[in-house]
Amino acid sequence: MSDWKAKRFWKEATVDEGNGGFEVKLDGRPVKTPAKRSLLLPTRAMAEVIAAEWDAQEGEIKPHLMPATKTANAAIDKVAVQHAEVADMLADYGDCDLLCYRAEGPAELVARQAELWNPMLDWAQQELGVRLALREGVMHAPQDSAALAVLRDKTHALSAFELAAFHDLVSLSGSLVLGFAAAHQARDPEALWDLSRLDEIWQAEQWGVDEQAEEMAAVKKDSFLHANAMFTLCRQV
Repeated sequence: MSDWKAKRFWKEATVDEGNGGFEVKLDGRPVKTPAKRSLLLPTRAMAEVIAAEWDAQEGEIKPHLMPATKTANAAIDKVAVQHAEVADMLADYGDCDLLCYRAEGPAELVARQAELWNPMLDWAQQELGVRLALREGVMHAPQDSAALAVLRDKTHALSAFELAAFHDLVSLSGSLVLGFAAAHQARDPEALWDLSRLDEIWQAEQWGVDEQAEEMAAVKKDSFLHANAMFTLCRQV
């Protein structure tokens, strides 16, 4: 088996505007995605972040140190070619949103969920135009179809780059509402992440911290914050 690995071959990574977007170029040659598509980015801000990732590479290329490039590749090679399917999958979270499913007890947890989650559902009603109903326990009960249709339309309206970032905002938090709150910059992203882990935080307070679970949560938090940053870059001039 070959142990050949790609190594840095360029002196400088730059950003050029053209073809309806922004390109990252290595010594004047445009970067391609793994599927050999043009890495055409929607904003200069995103292109500059990706160019900085390429410029930071020394010796052997390490893709795991290039998260913005990875997200952009996914937007172009995966999301753009199956936009409707990805949007439908994420919109489905609205029918089982984390914020709607409340504990039956103990009273302290019920009260904390109401205190911290209800304001986000209020925000969704005001900003997104939908009011999702609460459920007690874990058994699924469908939400109002008209509300779900509004959320579905808003999800489908996202660009491929926005949807690639939105995917992680929603899937990691388990909440379409929290995903939209991050996209709208309604709260600090770290605060939104903590809201998604309310139950786990409460359990740790009662029974102590599970170190392995916390390590996994830290990895997911980093991914959530990266997705939030990428979504912001989609709309930053």
